Amino acid sequence: MRLIWNLTSAIWLLGAASLVWAEVKPIRFGSVAMDTPAVMQQRLKPLTAYLSDVLKRPVVLRLSPDMPSAIRSVANGEVELAYLTPVAYLNSHQQGKSQLIVKVVTDQQPSFKLVIVVRDDSSIRSVQDLAGKRFAFGDRAAILQRAVVAAADMPLERLGSYDFLDHYDNIVRGVLNKDYDAGILTDLEAYRWQERGVRIVYSSADLPPYNITASSVVNAELYATLRQAFLALDINKPEHRPIIESLGKHYTGFAPTSDAEYDVIRKLIKPFQK
Repeated sequence: MRLIWNLTSAIWLLGAASLVWAEVKPIRFGSVAMDTPAVMQQRLKPLTAYLSDVLKRPVVLRLSPDMPSAIRSVANGEVELAYLTPVAYLNSHQQGKSQLIVKVVTDQQPSFKLVIVVRDDSSIRSVQDLAGKRFAFGDRAAILQRAVVAAADMPLERLGSYDFLDHYDNIVRGVLNKDYDAGILTDLEAYRWQERGVRIVYSSADLPPYNITASSVVNAELYATLRQAFLALDINKPEHRPIIESLGKHYTGFAPTSDAEYDVIRKLIKPFQK
């Protein structure tokens, strides 16, 4: 009788816990579309599982098909937090007072570069060789990419043509398939492909990196808890390494940041803003 009672109690408690979990409003996690939705799901799922465990509250992915919708989602409070590019953060901050939580760290470096890549066998050796060539950008809304090319003394009108291919993988495949003579990637993405047929011909200066941004609907208590959860991730801990590296092979953690750090991006993109 006691065994039956204990079993019944355990089932009831499990059901009650599940009910409480279900009644807790989930935290929605958005992201810019740096890869296909399926790839982004794989990259972000370990992180959302970690956050769910730390916060004792479900964290669910709400991925956007493109950058403008990702920006709107966090600016309008449709998601509580998002994984954003530097320009996406600036736009979400301008539109809805979104606030930085942390920035990503790559190979222990709290910055990143945008790089121009060509095929290994390409005759292109410098930025000036891009004149009259076919060029591949990513998302049309990613104006930092165009700003970096222009800042490298290659005005877009000197290119032979250029197209927007949305995702970095599409850019690499376009270059490797000779549909385009060159394209622009983050250094992280370029490193992934360097041994598979691409060569870097130009690197930008250090730029403030991708980040985790909170919507203005996130209150101070939740903001502080989220920030602590991200900063607690340690690449040297076996249980944390897969979470960090799932975002990117060269990612090594998160670091504090501030809005002022992104002023260099504001300056670069200003000529390209309407």
